[in-house]
Amino acid sequence: MVAETGARIAGEVSRVVLGKPQVVRLAVTALLAEGHLLLEDVPGVGKTTLARALAATVSGQARRVQFTPDLLPADVTGVTVFHQGTGAFEFHPGPVFGNIVIADEINRASPKTQSALLEVMEERHVTVDGTRHPVPRPFMVVATQNPIEMDGTYRLPEAQLDRFLMRLSVGYPDEAVEVEVLRGAADRSPELLTAVTDTAAVAELAALARTAYIADPLYTYAVRVAAATRGHPQVRLGVSPRGVIALTRAASAYAMLAGRRFVIPEDLQELMPAVFTHRLVLTPDAHLRGATAGGVLTEAIESVPVPVPATA
Repeated sequence: MVAETGARIAGEVSRVVLGKPQVVRLAVTALLAEGHLLLEDVPGVGKTTLARALAATVSGQARRVQFTPDLLPADVTGVTVFHQGTGAFEFHPGPVFGNIVIADEINRASPKTQSALLEVMEERHVTVDGTRHPVPRPFMVVATQNPIEMDGTYRLPEAQLDRFLMRLSVGYPDEAVEVEVLRGAADRSPELLTAVTDTAAVAELAALARTAYIADPLYTYAVRVAAATRGHPQVRLGVSPRGVIALTRAASAYAMLAGRRFVIPEDLQELMPAVFTHRLVLTPDAHLRGATAGGVLTEAIESVPVPVPATA
């Protein structure tokens, strides 16, 4: 059931996001793992298209927020206003109250506005004037951001990056795919996609995805890779325990999408770059030497033996 529905969602998204099957598969994994997704890449490669397409495949409340430097926290979470007719204060929910919230160009907003998402991404509710307001379930933030070196962008704080289950890069298409994009650009809009499931079904699939079996040696393997990042000489902040939990949760959904009810080491290895890389903070000296989080993670993975099945 999970694999079948996941394949339908991926197939529908792939109608507008051409030539990126693994990126689409990881995005669907994040959806069924009930995690948040950060899409980082240069402008014009389809980040927003992927986010909108994912939202279009689920029949639910999809909201989109265009982040700009003058956007205020209340513009995202909502505000309490006085209603003269009733003589009472009423809460007017912001666009964050949706099943899939597209935060477009999130790093163009000020750090104060970015931080408005911290609570709701972690706890699935918003506190305004001392009152908690739960958001609909399932709830997923799909954020896009331009590279931090570009003008007019603000770096996302480490605490917020850690709340994203995955960070993906769409990347440039190859020549054949780009020609195909140009040939049918007018007919490939997320608005033309058909919803293949609804929020209730997604919640059921997410619950099923959590039931995939993970053997104890795989838990140990994930922890040891995370520990290897923390002890790396070029790393200032390694992968947190929340990052390890995110990896195992994503691996469960990833395995179920592949038609398996159990996780294998290859699932963890394929997910580690998307789940771990954005959680690594390198030392200033490492940056000066041209080191990258991806390179450090590769070294950490190679330093930990892969668990093998026990032989009888």
